Amino acid sequence: MSFRQLPSVDALIRAAGTAYSDVPHELVRDAARTVLAQARASIAAGASPPDLTALVAAIHNELATVLTPSLRPLINATGVVIQTNLGRAPLSEAARAAMQTIGAGYSNLEYDLAAGERGSRHVHLESLLTRLTGAEAALVVNNNAAAVYLALIALAAGREVIISRGQAVEIGGGFRIPDVLRASGAMLVEVGTTNRTYSHDYAAAITERTALILRVHSSNFRLIGFVHEPSLAELAAVAHEHSLPLLDDLGSGTLIDTRQFGLLAEPTVQESVAAGADLVTFSGDKLLGGPQAGIIVGRRDLVSKLRRHPLARALRIDKSTIAGLAATLYSYLRGTALREIPVWQLISTPLADLQQRAETLAIRLNAAGIPACAVACESAVGGGSLPGATQPSAGVAISPVVGNATELASRLRAGRPPVVARIVDKQVLCDLRSVFPGEDEMLATALMNAWQALQ
Repeated sequence: MSFRQLPSVDALIRAAGTAYSDVPHELVRDAARTVLAQARASIAAGASPPDLTALVAAIHNELATVLTPSLRPLINATGVVIQTNLGRAPLSEAARAAMQTIGAGYSNLEYDLAAGERGSRHVHLESLLTRLTGAEAALVVNNNAAAVYLALIALAAGREVIISRGQAVEIGGGFRIPDVLRASGAMLVEVGTTNRTYSHDYAAAITERTALILRVHSSNFRLIGFVHEPSLAELAAVAHEHSLPLLDDLGSGTLIDTRQFGLLAEPTVQESVAAGADLVTFSGDKLLGGPQAGIIVGRRDLVSKLRRHPLARALRIDKSTIAGLAATLYSYLRGTALREIPVWQLISTPLADLQQRAETLAIRLNAAGIPACAVACESAVGGGSLPGATQPSAGVAISPVVGNATELASRLRAGRPPVVARIVDKQVLCDLRSVFPGEDEMLATALMNAWQALQ
């Protein structure tokens, strides 16, 4: 063992000199201890003791790791537009500017400028949401799971909620509808079967203990074949005949008809309100294209009850989220969402544009000695939206000469910026449906750097 050849913590810090004079001493000391511990483990495993230069360099790497935020921007080359693991919806320029402006100073978040007294943060979004959806009132909390939970605990705690057996599902991230119902204090009453449920099944299950009827839209799965479920209007008729509210959990939620892009029809929020849903919940950061939020629109009396519930304060959103969501909603109000909101920019990009970009990128990579080719592929909207639906897309496929596709994909993720791609048929595929045109140059550089690292 050559442990005695290692310097002490203080000696190693002195050897590092003044390079870290602007870093708190405690961090430098912890980094030195970590580096020395790693050196001892390496020596114990049979390695030679590192020299002082290597130890100082290791301190630099350790501090860089500690002081570099783990959350960082990347290029999404998966083709999945609303990639849950990659932050879901990118924000529009207007949303980013609004969040920066409001976050940088004071604002009238809860102050009525006209009256000169305390106001409500809810007023900044409610009129926008009611105008866009046709609902009487609106409330925004921190995500759609919170929106559903708040509605259940405020309206159905200690009582029964009727739901189709085919909708008692796990939506994602362990979010299971039956668990949410139990946590809210509501009692689940399943009706129908997994594949076929009728309006009379709901009607037959109504008792004096029934609080509401819940419809959960299948936003991230599809049942096909021998299936049936009542329309939202039919459910509304059953609920209202028995003086019960109908809660429609849309999950992703959209204000735009998705069929115009060759996609399946995703029910819009406006359609749910018009069909008679008393409350509709949906996400702000999926097809809406804004920051993370859970949006509730519907009857004024029910929304007011949710707003007064003590849990509403715990689930409320902050000033920056309000600013970003308001800016996003104004894009819809102006009729400019398709050209201003990134999610819709990507979804509506013509296939010919993607093909041209893929060919240009492939030529650039070929010139650098990389065996790349433009290919046709299929992209998904993602984010629990339009399950099973894809769009024609185009990308660049690379077949590694040295190593394999997994190694090349790993090199891409380790780059600056990181690039997340797909592996298809032992090739690395960069699907341009989810890559912004302004990122093409960075993507090309990242691919060349990753390729060079493998050689």
